[in-house]
Amino acid sequence: MLDAIFDAVLIGAGATAFLDLVSVARARLTRAPMPDYALVGRWLAYLTRGRFFHDPISKSAPIEGESPIGWIAHYLTGIAFAAILLAVWPQWARQPTLVPALIVGIGSVAAPFLLMQPGMGAGLFARRTTNPNAARLRSLITHAIFGVGLYAAGWAARLIEF
Repeated sequence: MLDAIFDAVLIGAGATAFLDLVSVARARLTRAPMPDYALVGRWLAYLTRGRFFHDPISKSAPIEGESPIGWIAHYLTGIAFAAILLAVWPQWARQPTLVPALIVGIGSVAAPFLLMQPGMGAGLFARRTTNPNAARLRSLITHAIFGVGLYAAGWAARLIEF
């Protein structure tokens, strides 16, 4: 049990860090904005106050500590999806393969499409954004990158354990 938790933390945090590194590189190469996890923290902080929907979250008043809340949630979410990967494929950490990692990574896009985007004011599947198809594609690419990160972190974790 402790091994599975350790694997989920190591792989999930590693995959999330991989995603963040790719995001930094993409932002520098394309001048695309970095994800703003403070807004995620703001949304989560408002949840504790009984407010789920915003129109949009950027217009809601900032909450003290929203940036660290958002970043912590970002990494905990990555760990949770790694735990799902390891629960569905229990032996995956011993011999990581790309397909299960991509299934979980790309599948994790359901969270923003169905939960976060509606709650943060972007609507289901980002339908209320200025360019919904571009927003959807960015989300799919980001979550596919997370899937590749799961695979890479799985191999890195395997090497560490030897």
